[in-house]
Amino acid sequence: MITGPTGAGKSALVMALARRVPLGIVSADSRQVYRGFDIGTAKPSAADRACVPHAGLDIAEPDTRYSAAAWAADAVRWMDDVRRLGREPAIVGGTGFYIRALTAPLFVEPELDAQKRRDIAAHLRTLTLAQLQRWCRALDPERAGLGRAQLERAIEVVLLTGIPLSRWHRDAPGAEPRHARYLVVDPGPALGQSLATRLDDMLDAGWIEEARALDARVPSTAPAWNATGYATVRSLARGEISRSAAREQILVATRQYAKRQRTWIRNQLPPADVTRIDPHEHDALDRALEWWNETREGMG
Repeated sequence: MITGPTGAGKSALVMALARRVPLGIVSADSRQVYRGFDIGTAKPSAADRACVPHAGLDIAEPDTRYSAAAWAADAVRWMDDVRRLGREPAIVGGTGFYIRALTAPLFVEPELDAQKRRDIAAHLRTLTLAQLQRWCRALDPERAGLGRAQLERAIEVVLLTGIPLSRWHRDAPGAEPRHARYLVVDPGPALGQSLATRLDDMLDAGWIEEARALDARVPSTAPAWNATGYATVRSLARGEISRSAAREQILVATRQYAKRQRTWIRNQLPPADVTRIDPHEHDALDRALEWWNETREGMG
């Protein structure tokens, strides 16, 4: 699995790697699954998709909730599809709960009252991120450091079942954990400037126009709008906020997200199975190729 914080250079490195070895990419990005949400999620270009098979992109409508469990089940099928093409699958992405769902068993969700879920969701959407974090620290502290969508999910589950989501996962019966080796792509302190440059490129590439078009057809309550920056760019497209203010808000949120991803990687991935690469180093591709070959040999 190739992971790392947002904007770290995972996609560029894996595309370079794909020119050296026959691989297919399975995206582990919880926002790239949504159709139409392209620029702000840094979705791979049509040219990249034409060069290397990609799976896990554009598979859900923006107003549907696509779960980690559903992704894990689909990912197993996509990996088989890649192998049938004579390639080896590479899981690429920074969504930790997708990676966890593939490598560790998930709980079987009990029946939840649909109307109560809608009522709770409507209320949680009115809360700030800080308020959600306070709720989660009280109800399910193990998940209080996650992003907004995961906080809402954790609160919903404990309110409707009386059991924290972290305990549901910990006590889950079923499949044996799947062993994996991880290539963590992270440029270190340089990430901050990279995120700022990428954000400016996204805004110049038409992110505002994309958000305006989506706003005309996608309900404001759709889960896809939770992708970092999209709600802010929607406000920018509506004329509710200036470009400079929007840029600052998105940059802060993106850096916070990257920090949470780094924390998850540091705390959740077994150190013995992790290889770290700074993609800006001159030998980054050679080291990635070495990791890939060793991983393939280990699986054989």
